[in-house]
Amino acid sequence: MKVFAIQSSVNIDGLTSSLVQSFLKGFKNAGGEAELAHLCRFDVKPCIACDGGWGMCRKEGKCILKDDFETLRGKIYEADAHVFATPVYWHDLSESAKIFLDRLRRCESFNGFRNLSTKKAIGIASAGGSGMGAVKALLNLEDYLRRLGFQIFDLIPITRISKDYKLEMLEKAGYSLAKALSSNPL
Repeated sequence: MKVFAIQSSVNIDGLTSSLVQSFLKGFKNAGGEAELAHLCRFDVKPCIACDGGWGMCRKEGKCILKDDFETLRGKIYEADAHVFATPVYWHDLSESAKIFLDRLRRCESFNGFRNLSTKKAIGIASAGGSGMGAVKALLNLEDYLRRLGFQIFDLIPITRISKDYKLEMLEKAGYSLAKALSSNPL
């Protein structure tokens, strides 16, 4: 069983990254394999709405842009479960998370979102400032994930104030997801 985590903060040593690391530690402790991608290290361009808004993505399930998107998409197909972790910017996902998920949504619409319907997903939103907005960001992330066909395993809001006790909870969540996958393989 494998989990693929996409961390969409530009700060690869910050709050969001520490939360993902805690989750992955729990997943690995339960015998799972984990891979982490820091989205800021990949070249993922925004959709250009080619061919009247629905170009090759609707016709062939691929994007015309030449960047790292298809590499990341391939990793999503290979894994059994996914972690989507984002910092909260103005009550929403990071820009890089929205860009990636928008392109994934467009390409997956080609086959009615069936490729991802057996995949479990965890959403993590970390608010470093006031802490406000984490829940709203998770609602937006949930909408993306459900439209993509993922089975939502959990949605976890975290603030810099709740970080200390939620790190332990995230490790337990990772462990629980791995156990759920091993006892009920997709």
